[in-house]
Amino acid sequence: MKKKLQVFISSTYIDMIEERQAAVTAVLNAGHIPAGMELFKSGDQSQKETIKRWIDESDVYMLILGSRYGSIDPESGKSYTHWEYDYAGQQGKRRFAIVIKDEMEKAKTSPEYLEREHFTEYQDFKKEVLNNISKFYEDSKDIRLIVMESLKDYEEDENLRGWVRADNLNNHTMLIEENNKLIKENSKLKESLEKEKYRVKTNELINGYDFSELKKTLSEINVSIMNESEQFFERPLLKVFIGFSDTFNVGISNLSTTIKIELMLIFEVVPKLLTFGLMEKVKVPGDRYQKYQTSKEGLKFQALLKIEEQKEQARKV
Repeated sequence: MKKKLQVFISSTYIDMIEERQAAVTAVLNAGHIPAGMELFKSGDQSQKETIKRWIDESDVYMLILGSRYGSIDPESGKSYTHWEYDYAGQQGKRRFAIVIKDEMEKAKTSPEYLEREHFTEYQDFKKEVLNNISKFYEDSKDIRLIVMESLKDYEEDENLRGWVRADNLNNHTMLIEENNKLIKENSKLKESLEKEKYRVKTNELINGYDFSELKKTLSEINVSIMNESEQFFERPLLKVFIGFSDTFNVGISNLSTTIKIELMLIFEVVPKLLTFGLMEKVKVPGDRYQKYQTSKEGLKFQALLKIEEQKEQARKV
């Protein structure tokens, strides 16, 4: 979004009409807003507060310094141009000056432009200006070129607020709102990622499943098992896995076993535990039968269950 900078143009009055007009034209051609100009004439004490406000509202302060020091402000003892320059500096405004080359001074051709009364003050002021950002000019063409080049640099300064069109401001507000929304979403994603990293770091993932979610899922899956009286009843898969953990950890096989409970486990329970990677098939060399045993992840799941159980018991004590 292109912003328009407000540029306060300061100079003495009578001797700098042509130069000031060149600066105004250059500012306008660059797409920015000139301020100052003929609105305020040196020596008009009643306008000082207004000048302050205009400088305060401007982004850039530009001085065109010719051969005259100008009328004196009785309050500060400085010329009004000098006072404006210092005030802009005190307010932290970006200042740059365009100073006439010595050999091109109008006073050499037009005696009325010669500084007679305050020559020492003029020299001191000129020295102060040249110690800061400044460039020399010979004629109005140089002024236009310097203004255009300087404003290009200031356009890239993100600290200068400038002015924007109202419709652009609305678009800008929408962009800010969208950006804030993305920041919040990004924050949530970062938080989720950090939690994920933590879970991985603390081994809370079982075959890619969150420990708590896997525990909850196994608690909600019921399987039909048989007791010693050969009666069938429903029990959560989690309780079965815990209850027969010793059997699963040693391993059970399908080698023509006649133990009904083991057959029930092989056909009803083991396939479901295989789905979650809690058990695995173990090939026995030289034999054709299959053996099923708790997997490495299944052992880790059992360990986390034990740790959780111990913590719960410790809290109750």
